[in-house]
Amino acid sequence: MRKVFVLSVASIITISCGSSKNVAAKKNTKTVVKSENLRKLDSNFDGKVSKSINDILKDAEKYIGTPYKFGGNTSSGFDCSGFTVKVFEENDLKLPRRSSDQAEAGSKIDIKDVKPGDLLFFATAGGSRVSHVGIVHDIGNDGEVKFIHASTSKGVIISSLNETYWNKAYLHAQRVL
Repeated sequence: MRKVFVLSVASIITISCGSSKNVAAKKNTKTVVKSENLRKLDSNFDGKVSKSINDILKDAEKYIGTPYKFGGNTSSGFDCSGFTVKVFEENDLKLPRRSSDQAEAGSKIDIKDVKPGDLLFFATAGGSRVSHVGIVHDIGNDGEVKFIHASTSKGVIISSLNETYWNKAYLHAQRVL
């Protein structure tokens, strides 16, 4: 029974929130980065952010560097969905606790329509099951979508949807605001 419990906990930790992996490979002392069918973004975002979204992003940014902690939802440590819950809660907005439940909140939107404050969902364990969530942080002039999230390896960081790992794991976006 104890072995089953330990195995269950280990499995949950492994698939709960993904982490970024370096996909660069050495070749003739130059770094070559794979770009395998990355989702291209021709963003409709006009660059304007409301005060409420700006407040959410500022609150999210203050946690950059906070370590990852399975089940965590405080400044001493976050998992991915605990992070989104905390940031939205600080702005009087309620989200479900689990990333898979957050993926059903609000309305699904096309990646071309994302804007800061929207949620991005990922299947970090392969397949199509939601196992990770992040908050869209900004969208560059070139359409690069950056998101802030709690990764298992680096804690709260800003990553890019252009990174092969996240691009492949991306499932969909939700607007909850």
